[in-house]
Amino acid sequence: MSLKKLSIIFAGTPDFAVPALNEISTSGYDIKLVLTQPDRKSGRGMKTKKSPIKQKSNELGIPVSQPNSLKNNKEVFDKLTSIKADILVVVAYGLMIPNEILDLYDGHAYNIHASILPRWRGAAPIHRAIEAGDKETGITIMKIAQKLDAGPMAMKKKVIIEPGDTTKSLSSKLSNCGGRMMVNLLKKIESGNTIEFEEQNEKEVTYAEKIKKIESSINFFDNPELLCRKIRAFNPYPMINMKFGEKILKIINAEIYQKEINLNLKLGELFLFNEDLLLKLNSGFLKINEVRLEGKRTMKSSDFVKGNQILKNKLK
Repeated sequence: MSLKKLSIIFAGTPDFAVPALNEISTSGYDIKLVLTQPDRKSGRGMKTKKSPIKQKSNELGIPVSQPNSLKNNKEVFDKLTSIKADILVVVAYGLMIPNEILDLYDGHAYNIHASILPRWRGAAPIHRAIEAGDKETGITIMKIAQKLDAGPMAMKKKVIIEPGDTTKSLSSKLSNCGGRMMVNLLKKIESGNTIEFEEQNEKEVTYAEKIKKIESSINFFDNPELLCRKIRAFNPYPMINMKFGEKILKIINAEIYQKEINLNLKLGELFLFNEDLLLKLNSGFLKINEVRLEGKRTMKSSDFVKGNQILKNKLK
């Protein structure tokens, strides 16, 4: 590849992909086209929303294409062929990229993945790393292969998972890290440096299955440590929740309650004890710090208790 400023095709959709797009653009690379998923209807009013990447592309003045599929899509293929870009960068795009498109980039099609591969291939690597209690995760930049997240690795960087990290906070750290790493890789390619690739060890593969909404229902038989990890892993989506009267109560922040309690309580009972809002589990108690009751804003547990006097009266 010649020593010129590289031209880029960028494919991405969610917030996680935005820092990489911004880093590449502000570093002076010519992003010829952005591929992102079609606008979707969401929210209470089911209003049509642009993807975060489309919004950022519009701000940066970069042309956008939003095909429903890339497979057997002659219009997109012809468009990409005519653009003649040097590099394809993919970050959480969400659509399969067929070989005929990958072949346009002479082996320079790269994906930014939010784990240290081969651990946590798949759709939800950040969620599953927190849920599993991993102490660290990271970013891997790899060549794109047809098998899911299985391509040879060009760069890896570890990131510590802090005790209070949620998927939201960890995503922010990883996405910014990935953007900086991608620019570093582009600079190496641009300078003509040889990129040394590392093959993944198939014996060490784990899969990060897509998060299902059904997983958000609280399991009172989970031990407190696991439940705390799930609460952090499923924040901001889909949020661990439980029934409170006729409404859904989402648990935003919680911790293990360390003190002994000798009370005859039902499994799943929510109650106030010495000014702490506690939840009875099969093995121990959870101290609830922040909640969001259906139809309400997120609030501290003390404010939630003020509005629900029954919690104060349960132990009297």
